[in-house]
Amino acid sequence: MNDQFASFENETLLDNPIWNSLTAGHAHLALGAGIGQNLARRYPSDIGPLSAFAEPSPAAYADLAMIIPPGDIGVLFLRDPPEIPAGWELVRDGVLVQMVCLEVPSNPELAEGIIPMESKDFPEMEELATLTEPGPFRSNTGSLGGFLGIRIDGRLAAMAGQRLSLTGFAEISAVCTHPDFRGRGLAQALVGAVARNIHAERKIPFLTSFEANSGAIRVYRQVGFVLRRSFYLAVLKPPCGAD
Repeated sequence: MNDQFASFENETLLDNPIWNSLTAGHAHLALGAGIGQNLARRYPSDIGPLSAFAEPSPAAYADLAMIIPPGDIGVLFLRDPPEIPAGWELVRDGVLVQMVCLEVPSNPELAEGIIPMESKDFPEMEELATLTEPGPFRSNTGSLGGFLGIRIDGRLAAMAGQRLSLTGFAEISAVCTHPDFRGRGLAQALVGAVARNIHAERKIPFLTSFEANSGAIRVYRQVGFVLRRSFYLAVLKPPCGAD
């Protein structure tokens, strides 16, 4: 799904972004190396349930089942509609779009100041994410780094940060604004600021959104993101007793 899009170096890494993060920039965090047939990876549960395969197969699903803690889930970005083995529960699905920002965004004027988030902010960040549901966000997701926020009257009004870390690319994630502070351009300003920081590291920013979330996609376009491709989301629970 290309939209005003030109090829660039190593772009195929973005076709399997979670796997290529967990075998590159976040390999030190990856669960699954050396387990089973070495076909699945997952982030630790306190960071989030993002999971990936080298290639989908029954053997890869079997490997993934071994690294999902009891009662937890796996979240996959798949290139094709999922073919889920018997016993797995599909909790949620949908179509996602991946967007990239090839140019450094402008720095619009904003009355509120943008500040870096620190470990002391993690509980409030998790609370905001729980309220607004920007995607998987857990107690230690903020440790992935690059998170920025805006406080208004001492309250965390909005935030955005970095998640997946590929060779030459970094993902913007957890973009959310408290309902009390929407309509002020906070999300657009934060996405632009995180994107500028990624470009400063000589990487290309990318992000993922539900295809149906036209409001978010409009904001990302205003920053300078363009559509690259689509994925199929699969949020799954493994068979009982698989662990």
